[in-house]
Amino acid sequence: MPERRPLLIASLLAACLPHPSRADAALKPPPNLIRLDDRWLTAGQPSAQWLGTLKQQGIDAVLYLAPPTVGDALATEPDIVRDQGLMFVNVPVVWDRPSVADYRIFERQIRSWRTQRLSVLVHCQVNMRASVFSFLYLVINEGAVPEDAWSAVIRLWTPYGPWKRLVQELLAEQEIVFNPF
Repeated sequence: MPERRPLLIASLLAACLPHPSRADAALKPPPNLIRLDDRWLTAGQPSAQWLGTLKQQGIDAVLYLAPPTVGDALATEPDIVRDQGLMFVNVPVVWDRPSVADYRIFERQIRSWRTQRLSVLVHCQVNMRASVFSFLYLVINEGAVPEDAWSAVIRLWTPYGPWKRLVQELLAEQEIVFNPF
C-alpha cells in the first residue's frame, strides 16, 4: 500500500489547484480578433473576463455594433468597460438591416476617438459588422488602399445581401472604385 501513497497525494494536490483550461478559457481572446493598426482592434463578442482586462491591454474605448438584446450580448459589458475608466458606445446595428445612418454614427464616434489618438476595440458578435464598418472607415476617412483594408474583412467573410449593398453604396458615394464582389 505505501507505493500508492505518492500517487494519492499527487492526485489530491492536483484536485486543489485551479483547472488551467477554465482559467485559460476565461482570458482567451475573443473570436476573430484582428489588429488593424497599433490603436485599433476588431473582434467578435469577448468574454466578461477578457473585457475586464482592457485597461491592462491599453484599450481606451469600446464600440459595440450589435443590439444589446442579441443572444450572446453581455448585459454587464457597459459596466465592465466603464468601471475601468474606459469609454463605451453601443451602435445597435440590426444584422439584416445595416444602414448608412448606422455607419454615420459609427464614423463620427471613431473619428472622435482617432482624433484623440485613443486605442479602440470595435466588436460585434462575430466581427462581421465590425470588420465591414472598420473597412469603410479606413478607406473613406483615412485613405487606406481598399485592397489592403479589405484583407481584414475577407479573412472572416464575404459580405452579401444588405452588407454588400451598404459597402457598394458608401464607396460609390465617395467615388471610390473598388468591387471585391
